[in-house]
Amino acid sequence: MTLKSAAFAAVMGCAVTPAVAQEYTLHFQHFVSPLSANPTYFMEPWAKAIEEQSGGRLKIVLHPFMELGGAAPEMYDMIADGIVDGGWVIPGYEAGRFPEAEALELPFMTTKSAEEASAAAWEYTQEFLLDDFADVHLIAAHMHGPGLVHKRGPLVETVEDFNGLTLRGPTRTATMLLEKLGATAVGMPVPAFPEALAKGVVDGGAITWEQSPSLKLDELTDSHSDVAGDHALYNLYFLWAMNQDVYNNLPADLQAIIDANSGLYASRWAGYAHDTGDALGREIMAAANDIGEISEAETARMISLGDEVVVEWIAEMDAKGFDGAALVEAARSDVAAAAGTKGAFVQN
Repeated sequence: MTLKSAAFAAVMGCAVTPAVAQEYTLHFQHFVSPLSANPTYFMEPWAKAIEEQSGGRLKIVLHPFMELGGAAPEMYDMIADGIVDGGWVIPGYEAGRFPEAEALELPFMTTKSAEEASAAAWEYTQEFLLDDFADVHLIAAHMHGPGLVHKRGPLVETVEDFNGLTLRGPTRTATMLLEKLGATAVGMPVPAFPEALAKGVVDGGAITWEQSPSLKLDELTDSHSDVAGDHALYNLYFLWAMNQDVYNNLPADLQAIIDANSGLYASRWAGYAHDTGDALGREIMAAANDIGEISEAETARMISLGDEVVVEWIAEMDAKGFDGAALVEAARSDVAAAAGTKGAFVQN
């Protein structure tokens, strides 16, 4: 946190005018292009809203591409330890550290609306994850839009088409599904994906429409395959959070402004950003490459394999002392409660 010196003036060498209200500048970091959907439609307008509502007393500076240092999987600890004031976290990048969060990332768990999925994510977080994230100050918990398969070569149309492919997977549960489908799954963060594609390390990967343009997938891949139906092949859970001490040291009125732009409202906002970016990203990919939807019959086969992942995940969670089935049921309930609410977000 940067505290600008309070302005003051001396009169006759001894009288002092009242101090001008202090201004605070907070540095938030993320790991993607500033042109991608979340920074464009959530982070930047969120930061602008904070500044405007505080009358300029509280400013948020956004740092893309991890320009303050570190790597994407380190973001949670960087925020908790005060290395940065706040930022964007993918808990799944640290496999096994936040196991309960994985319920939202299980195959075919969320609908294809990021706004709906993000509303479910916030509710689920309140039920099960507050202890896990107690050493940061949560602003939003959200999901992205539907993940799908982008690859060099022709469209994926059947389960058998996954055989022999080496595909990037974003999370542990996504890689479990890709392996079930017959692919060789390679876990890697978003920033590493384009280089891996360009060098032939992977044939493609699972990622969203909105990330595709900033990763140049119109140039690096040839086809984009989504599943049928209204549920996503996979999804990814995110946090927008800040250092707890930094939040605690803000004046109460500035804390209140952060609070007014947090919670379910901010989570839906982040989801809305991904929905907006997905629509634009799909248009760009459609102009360059082949886009297809896997048939309902083949999608049903994929869902059956996804169900096997869910069963295995429940068993893993039970072995760790959690009630895996209860977590899955709660996640599905929260998703169902949010279904059909896309468009509810309206910026204050």
